[in-house]
Amino acid sequence: MKNVFKQADVKEIIDRINKLQPDTKQLWGKMSVSQMLAHCNVTYEMVYDPTKHPKPNAFAKFMLKLFVKKTVVNDKPYKQNGNTAPAFLIKDEKDFKAEKDRLVNYIQKTQQLGAAHFDNKESHSFGPLSKEEWNNLFYKHLDHHLRQFGV
Repeated sequence: MKNVFKQADVKEIIDRINKLQPDTKQLWGKMSVSQMLAHCNVTYEMVYDPTKHPKPNAFAKFMLKLFVKKTVVNDKPYKQNGNTAPAFLIKDEKDFKAEKDRLVNYIQKTQQLGAAHFDNKESHSFGPLSKEEWNNLFYKHLDHHLRQFGV
């Protein structure tokens, strides 16, 4: 798995993002490319703007840790057409350039902060995660959606 904390891997991710165009069609799923970019930004909003998305209550967080966390932080790729958490559903059309720029900025900020910053950092939904789990969470999600749009 690529490493979102390594500059060379981040360059490769951004190069893939830069291959997207406003009219790039998905290979599966229902989102447009601009909706997908906005969808990917939600992961980073939960880290960098935590007030934008309410944290799950104690019971919901327990259930997420029990049933969802392993799938999100392991190193196995996501399946196509999987379920999406409500906070990640993007129903309206988004501005392609604005969402793309936001995503690239979030990815660069994450790389610059580095693995040590994220090691044992509390996640929005899963409690503290190791730097490896954070990497898997970030990279796996990005890779899944970039593959969805053929890049």
